[in-house]
Amino acid sequence: MNGDNAELIASGEYARKQLSGGAGLIGWSHERRFRTARRMVQPYAGAQLLDYGCGDGTFLAMVHDLFPDAVGAEIDQALVDGARERFRALAGLAFVHAGDELDALPAAGFGVLTCMEVLEHCTSDTVERVLGQLKRLASPGAAVIISVPVETGPALLVKQAARAAAGLRGISGYQERERYAPGELVRMIAGAAVDRPVYETRFADGTPNRYHGHKGFNWRALAARIGRDFRIERTRFSPVPALGPLLNSQAWLLCRPR
Repeated sequence: MNGDNAELIASGEYARKQLSGGAGLIGWSHERRFRTARRMVQPYAGAQLLDYGCGDGTFLAMVHDLFPDAVGAEIDQALVDGARERFRALAGLAFVHAGDELDALPAAGFGVLTCMEVLEHCTSDTVERVLGQLKRLASPGAAVIISVPVETGPALLVKQAARAAAGLRGISGYQERERYAPGELVRMIAGAAVDRPVYETRFADGTPNRYHGHKGFNWRALAARIGRDFRIERTRFSPVPALGPLLNSQAWLLCRPR
């Protein structure tokens, strides 16, 4: 990781909740996720980078040594404002709202685009909009790196157990976790579909937000949709790549625009 920005990263909400929030397995998995992301983007160092769904800017700060010219896009204006303030000293790093500000960026302007742990939360219409934005902003031959959680098969059992344990320990964000009925769990382990709840909230500025949690998400179905707009060159898994999709937390797709 980029140690130069360690203090700035540690002060963020994501680091406090997921990287050092007290849940050992969860923190380890999230830390490995960022290591995987850094390895996947490293061959393209020096290109202009877009991180779609950048959250509080953690990843962009971690790779600022590789990508000094980068943009983070986020739908929550409060996160955009917070990242702008926290990372204002990092020259070349900008944050935009994933709406009109992102739409205003010139087409084909980015050589590397990342979209990590975002699409599983998007409703179907939002998935179409995000993929359309990624395709418009990617330069010819750009590397488009998408990660989503593995929420099927044996991996789901491990994750649900870890989430339950974190909830019992009072770890923030895990007390009100999604639960499966026994029949739903069996179907998800087998890779079959279950209904996905849609939640409705509002951001701090009053903008409505409709989204999915993790329940019912199938990474293979999303990969098939991505394949219509992007050529998937490679699929890998983290935190332990050798275990494939059976006992891993994330699936990673290295794509190119068609």
